[in-house]
Amino acid sequence: MNQKDYLNKADKIYDLIEKAHDKKITFWLEYVIFSWQWWVGTLLTVVPWILWFLFRKKESTYRLLLSGLIVMLISSWLDFVGIALGLWHYNYDVLPFLPSYLPWDFTLIPVIIMFLIQIKPNSNPYIKALIFAGGSAFIGEPFFALIHTYTPENWKYIYSFPILFGIYLLGHLISTRDSFDKIKSKTTS
Repeated sequence: MNQKDYLNKADKIYDLIEKAHDKKITFWLEYVIFSWQWWVGTLLTVVPWILWFLFRKKESTYRLLLSGLIVMLISSWLDFVGIALGLWHYNYDVLPFLPSYLPWDFTLIPVIIMFLIQIKPNSNPYIKALIFAGGSAFIGEPFFALIHTYTPENWKYIYSFPILFGIYLLGHLISTRDSFDKIKSKTTS
């Protein structure tokens, strides 16, 4: 295939994506925004961050935020992949521009992990990971499926457990690093 044929085919694919996205926005404006599921998602996007801001360990703010950011990036990337592979989809997006569920990837997962890291910081991280992964996979996901926000297509809740377990442990590992030095300017002598 020459480059011109390739670019024509790529353009057709992106046209289909654009048309699908336009339909999604129209659907969202007509059926989703201001529905009770949208309000639940909006509250779940905002309220946990407010609670974290109020009850975080102030001296650990940046360390916890770094862990939360890494967790957010990983969970949202994995969510994008799962949606692209047709493993699940979301029905009541807070914003129609993201394929993932904003409250889950950008709020609930990172904020819960940041709270768990700061509560009893010397506790066994594997037990905390077990609590987080079990609660998320076997309570959180079924709850969102029950209210029809989340629809697993080719996915079982048990599949999420080891992934969420690993995400928690990575967040914990990042939060315990002592290798952060201040950036200092070099002085010339």
